[in-house]
Amino acid sequence: MASHPVYLEIVNFFASGTTPQMVVDFEPSAAAQARALELLDLAKEGGLTPEQASELDHFTELEHILRAKARARQILAAAQQ
Repeated sequence: MASHPVYLEIVNFFASGTTPQMVVDFEPSAAAQARALELLDLAKEGGLTPEQASELDHFTELEHILRAKARARQILAAAQQ
């Protein structure tokens, strides 16, 4: 669900403005990581509620966004050359 606190943690990180270095350094909180793992385990067991499935979908979307870390590393490396 979009209003889940750990989801909002990641959204707020990006909404607050970032630099490539901030993206590279970003790590979701332990709570966010634990919740994502919990949802993945439930999905493997086939026991997700529709709300949990939606929440997991949001985490998956954000995970793709966080892949920007790789691009940010490239930008930083190019700037240091």
